[in-house]
Amino acid sequence: MSTKDIIYHKAFASIADFAFDQSVVEVFPDMIERSVPGYNTIIAMTGVIASRYAQPDSHYYDLGSSLGASTLSMCRQLNPDQGKIIAVDNSAAMLQRCREIIAASQGPQDIVVELQLADIRDVSIENAAVVVLNFTLQFVPPADRQGFLQTIYRGMRPGAVLLLSEKILFDDAKLQQLNTALHHEFKRANGYSDLEISQKRSAIENVLIPETIDTHQRRLQEIGFSSVDVWFQCFNFASMVAIK
Repeated sequence: MSTKDIIYHKAFASIADFAFDQSVVEVFPDMIERSVPGYNTIIAMTGVIASRYAQPDSHYYDLGSSLGASTLSMCRQLNPDQGKIIAVDNSAAMLQRCREIIAASQGPQDIVVELQLADIRDVSIENAAVVVLNFTLQFVPPADRQGFLQTIYRGMRPGAVLLLSEKILFDDAKLQQLNTALHHEFKRANGYSDLEISQKRSAIENVLIPETIDTHQRRLQEIGFSSVDVWFQCFNFASMVAIK
């Protein structure tokens, strides 16, 4: 059972930048479910979409895997003869807990899962049928995003799919204000106080840099993806599919 997220429940004199450290590992499932509208739907459908685009003897990448929710979703849908899942994260604390969760969930007949402690920008993408970036690209410096996605594209097989889930911006200021307010109401409904919402926002604003859906789509099309569109959106969170 997940520990309740109370990281920002008391007032801090100064707010440090958000980091995926041990304190976050302990509460991460609760934190993300109470903070990201539609998260469970996105995770469940990650495995379903992966199974649809699976190819024999291929690689299935979960980049920025955190505690392995997307990896486990793919595990439930893929067969061992379809290759292996490669889950990558740069947080040793996250990856250690992920390893424990995967070990407790995996059976001898399940697809192989390989865990890597690394910066996702340094990972060699090869023979990929599916690449998952669920709420990961938003933490990559904007200047690195084009080159990073080009590397992913080059390592994908023809007909492969990229799943990209992100917090998003709106070009229209009124829509940006509305969706931010709706997101905050979502968090309040899930038990977060105004203090927690404010302090978390301060902690993450220099770490998580969102972009508009149009920016994401244009970039992916420029790189060479043949089909790009949004398959899920709730407030200022969206998930896109890009097919090579």
